[in-house]
Amino acid sequence: MQKVILGKTGIEVSKNSFGALPIQRISKKDAVYLLQKAFYQGINYFDTARAYSDSEEKLGAAFSYIREKLIISTKTAAQTGEDLKKDLEESLRMLKTDYIDIYQFHNPAFCPKPGDGSGLYEAAEEAKKEGKIRHIGITNHRIAVAKEAIESGLYETMQFPFSYLSSEADLEIVEMCRKADMGFIAMKALAGGLIHNSACAYAFMDQPQFDHVVPIWGVQRESELDEFLSYQACPPALTEALQKEIEKDRKELSGDFCRGCGYCMPCPAGIEINNCARMSLMLRRAPQEGWLSEEWQEKMKKIEGCLNCGHCKSKCPYGLDTPELLKKNYEDYKTFL
Repeated sequence: MQKVILGKTGIEVSKNSFGALPIQRISKKDAVYLLQKAFYQGINYFDTARAYSDSEEKLGAAFSYIREKLIISTKTAAQTGEDLKKDLEESLRMLKTDYIDIYQFHNPAFCPKPGDGSGLYEAAEEAKKEGKIRHIGITNHRIAVAKEAIESGLYETMQFPFSYLSSEADLEIVEMCRKADMGFIAMKALAGGLIHNSACAYAFMDQPQFDHVVPIWGVQRESELDEFLSYQACPPALTEALQKEIEKDRKELSGDFCRGCGYCMPCPAGIEINNCARMSLMLRRAPQEGWLSEEWQEKMKKIEGCLNCGHCKSKCPYGLDTPELLKKNYEDYKTFL
């Protein structure tokens, strides 16, 4: 099992780590089974969030009796210090633990700092002194906020989108974390489902220049878990064939495309933006039948009712013209019907 030290935290985690967002979509029984199988097969780091509905509860059910043998990170989207304290107490209760290894600010629009008036960082520091959290981290999709967090020296870990589709600006964030001895946790290593060959994704992450990077793979099915577990015994090499596939994906997915992060939601017109705005890509990179069902036709038709309010555009961390993307995807979608 390959291990990675998460920067100045000194925490040693498995290079293969478990992103627990998808387990909110499966039963508690199935989730506990997946989580425990992952742990007993060598995965020791599990990442969740207060916002992931019952994900924390499922981790608590799976691991309360072996808590000290694994690393858990969770997140708060609180906007004030008081709300952070409430979130933290609820996370501790759901996870059935008295401490959290890495407590992260969940994609804030600004970099929380002492004295900024929000009370967020002070509340996190207080919780750390009390032993309720052991390390303070931050997650983000915004390059400017990520850079500010790294340069501040206030955070021990950064969780940021990273895959072989990442831009040069994203790669700079990865290198900045290395130089700052800041743990780098890679979210969306499969680009929100647009990367289909996990061996390509793993081989890319396994290059020497990314030996400080810890990808958290979102797992919902046992077959997905087995795929990543197989790479522990036999890590895929970045062969010429895999490199060609990576280059092909980069060519197809270059430019502006929706990553499916969902920060634009909810839509006042009821549009499922995080899927509808990348429908053209999904139709060409996945079996089409599911996306052409009556259910999805109805969902795509809602684009006709777009209010052009601009809320989605203003909230997109990637600066995309989301209404325009929706229109383009809808026109393309109709050509398949």
